[in-house]
Amino acid sequence: MSGIYLHIPFCKQACFYCDFHFSTSLKKKEELISCLIKELEIRKAALEHETIETIYFGGGTPSLLSVSELERLIKTIYANYKVARNPEITLEANPDDLMSIGAQSGAIFKEYKEIGINRLSIGVQSFFEEDLKMMNRAHNAEEAIESIKMARYYFDNITVDLIYGIPHMTSEKWMKNLQTVFDLGIPHISSYALTVEPNTALDSFIKKGKYPPLDEILAKKHFDILVSETRKNGFVQYEISNFGKPDYFSKHNTSYWLGKKYLGIGPSAHSFNKTHRSWNVSNNSKYIQSILENELPCETEKLSKKYQFNEAIMTGLRTIWGVSLAEIEANFGLDYKIQLLASATQFIQQELLVITKETKQSFHVQELTSLIPPSNDIEILKTTEKGKFLADGLASELFRI
Repeated sequence: MSGIYLHIPFCKQACFYCDFHFSTSLKKKEELISCLIKELEIRKAALEHETIETIYFGGGTPSLLSVSELERLIKTIYANYKVARNPEITLEANPDDLMSIGAQSGAIFKEYKEIGINRLSIGVQSFFEEDLKMMNRAHNAEEAIESIKMARYYFDNITVDLIYGIPHMTSEKWMKNLQTVFDLGIPHISSYALTVEPNTALDSFIKKGKYPPLDEILAKKHFDILVSETRKNGFVQYEISNFGKPDYFSKHNTSYWLGKKYLGIGPSAHSFNKTHRSWNVSNNSKYIQSILENELPCETEKLSKKYQFNEAIMTGLRTIWGVSLAEIEANFGLDYKIQLLASATQFIQQELLVITKETKQSFHVQELTSLIPPSNDIEILKTTEKGKFLADGLASELFRI
């Protein structure tokens, strides 16, 4: 099983914290969509023997595309790839787009469903006006709530994005953000700490003293609340930043973490086939020019054994599936397993990591059985509750240098 990711590189305005590739000009939108279609056609051989189980429209802001434009892309995938009978098709959408198009009749949601979209990822970030203004989001708090209420009439599978660790956000405000999601009946949350990426507006504001520096202690406090409150409300933290009720885990993102093949289409999109990783140029004009010349605008890197091992550790420690010691030995050799155990010993003693015995059935996720590697009573290295927030740092300590 594999997935296709389509990067839609357009936004109404730039969020102050964002360092993803996008343009606020829509002048090249039609031309770029034609090139996305052409790239899908050019690259179909890459997944010739694979079944496409997930399609993901990310960005950028995919909800800036019309229904007919999205439909053209979906039809192109069906025409050129072997698609599963009921694929997960996710659309990232902003509340202001959903409300401006479908506020009264809900027509936009009906049309999304008609072309095959069955999962919405709504970029809320916060339900408080002051937070949205601070981040330069295009929507307001009322649109955030109303867009979700409207979407719930037509979609069962919805996820929302929330950001924590925002300076001056009290624990009470963070709790209210979470409670709003619970009250709205949303079955999945993706939640990330606010981070300062180089060359973003937020980075500039902090350096100039126009915005307070981020507080890691505050972020950790918010993270602990997030973990605790989602658990109380029936969510499973299946990846460090992702919380889903049973049967609502993101199949697309889970395939990334379990090392499945995926194809990235569009400017800046990445692809992975287990042995190589490639990435398209992060420039709309250069991307279009290259595709029109029947050339793929990408660079490719062959992944070394060491790189593949490090990636397995990083993705594994971020998930409930952890790192299978048997798979490490099978894929990389006994010496890799021995060194991993030796490096992990100090963190096991500090109760940041633990080795447990797990079975595939213990995860209680029926729809993901095709994604989870077969396993019966195998040893798994994973983070403890105490170590979850430190997962990325712990993984880097276990890397082969």
